[in-house]
Amino acid sequence: MRVIRVGTRKSQLARIQTDSVVAMLKAFYPGLQFEIVAMSTTGDKILDTALSKIGEKSLFTKELEHALEKNEVDLVVHSLKDLPTVLPPGFTIGAICKRENPYDAVVFHPKFVGKTLETLPEKSVVGTSSLRRAAQLQRKFPHLEFKSIRGNLNTRLRKLDELQEFSAIILAAAGLQRMGWQHRMGQILHPEECMYAVGQGALGVEVRANDQDMLDLVGVLHDPETLLRCIAERAFLRHLEGGCSVPVAVHTAMKDGQLYLTGGVWSLDGSDSMQETMQATIRVTAQHEDGPEDDPQLVGITARNIPREAQLAAENLGISLASLLLNKGAKNILDVARQLNDAH
Repeated sequence: MRVIRVGTRKSQLARIQTDSVVAMLKAFYPGLQFEIVAMSTTGDKILDTALSKIGEKSLFTKELEHALEKNEVDLVVHSLKDLPTVLPPGFTIGAICKRENPYDAVVFHPKFVGKTLETLPEKSVVGTSSLRRAAQLQRKFPHLEFKSIRGNLNTRLRKLDELQEFSAIILAAAGLQRMGWQHRMGQILHPEECMYAVGQGALGVEVRANDQDMLDLVGVLHDPETLLRCIAERAFLRHLEGGCSVPVAVHTAMKDGQLYLTGGVWSLDGSDSMQETMQATIRVTAQHEDGPEDDPQLVGITARNIPREAQLAAENLGISLASLLLNKGAKNILDVARQLNDAH
């Protein structure tokens, strides 16, 4: 029986996410066996520094890609939001699974259960490891203070509950749901309060770009709507040249053949911001096989089973929205944010 080796980070959430992808693959391929290979990444080891300060694009992916390159694993499961918009040569995202809740959630300290961010006392400290969340929420809730909190979900919840330092912390709703901790979600942040990160709530399966066998194997997991939304989001971020060190956020929706993309950029303290919405018509009907001369990758993603025209329209939407913001002066906001972040 053929054994497929699946790479993952060691955290409990990463293991749960990987198990869910393996379960979907087993349903498609009952004759295959899967072996899970867990490893620690740079981002798991450096826990005393804010993510945006480490200045490394592939914090949670590098070691996994190294194993993929050395043929120690055949595929790797990631949170899509951890995957840079430009992958190292030789790698591609071969599948994007159906997106779960992409929003952020607030988890409150036991003594503040029942509150919302709005009703927390003046100068309450809220923990988040993300510049994107801090910038948006500082602007919306000026009475709160935002402080970096690192570690996996278990560690962050323990810090919240046991130290008297934080009144609340902000986490991705999808992660809490996958861990079975829905009961801790005191508030879901909607786009008008806090837009989400590019790719948030979706899982990506990374493979070697030249491994046609694996691309065919995992390609069945592509969820067309999630794929197209995430291509638009990743193209937006790539064109803005945003990464972990600048506050960039998005919101996407598919409705009646239209893909809507809202994207925004913020200064670090949220005082300066710019956001716009654009839409594009997407047709997901005609099937189109790429010729061998086509480079199938768009923003690091290969999806031969989804119409190329639809993928290009989604990519174009992301680029157009980024260009619109750049023309209106977004580059200045991002440059200042980057310089301030580097200086701290």
